[in-house]
Amino acid sequence: MTLVEHLEELRYRLVISIVAIAIGGGIAWFLFDPVVSLLRAPYCDYWETVPESIRTTEECTFFFSGALEPALIKFKLVGYMGLFFALPVALYQLWGFVVPGLTKRERRLAIPFVASSVVLFALGALFAYLTLPRALQFLLGFAGEGFSPLLTGDRFFSFVVLVALSFGISFEFPVVLVFLNMAGVVSTEQLRRSRRGAILFIVIFCAVITPSSDPYTMLAMAVPMVVFYEAAIIVGRSMKR
Repeated sequence: MTLVEHLEELRYRLVISIVAIAIGGGIAWFLFDPVVSLLRAPYCDYWETVPESIRTTEECTFFFSGALEPALIKFKLVGYMGLFFALPVALYQLWGFVVPGLTKRERRLAIPFVASSVVLFALGALFAYLTLPRALQFLLGFAGEGFSPLLTGDRFFSFVVLVALSFGISFEFPVVLVFLNMAGVVSTEQLRRSRRGAILFIVIFCAVITPSSDPYTMLAMAVPMVVFYEAAIIVGRSMKR
């Protein structure tokens, strides 16, 4: 393929991905209220621990500071959800774009690549949600009992999405390692020899990428990544046989 043909191929696959995101956003529009309730639950659990004498409201709720902010909150959250729903299509289009440079054996891994990437990303988002209550207790309670939270919906949901995104990306770590091993960039022996350095890199990476930087979130991200590193070595060795 010529350069122009590659660019046309890229444009075609980008259009498909954008259409998939739009369709995912349309589905997410009708799921907005249940998702808001789901994301609000960890904050409300913390809010219940705040003494009634310093609570800013009688019920657990979020605030907004501008006339356009409610609409922005809904469009942003729907957009994030649309991206998540369209992730399988986007990953498949990415794989389809790089397929011409792969061998016949590597092309057969398209479905496992997409499926494992989606499952791992969803697993990372789930881990982020499960660690959110601990993270909120640490962050919101850091100043002591004399302070009461007054959170805007835009900032809170942006924070939750960033945490979920950071976990989702970090959980793609084994897929990247297996792909590099298949491409011959790294070998399983190199991964084994670099284990200590990799663990140090993982700890630093988790400290940098987590928006909250609290110890609970960092630990919840670092431990699975170390496990995934070892799993990538095992998978790489079995695929070479």
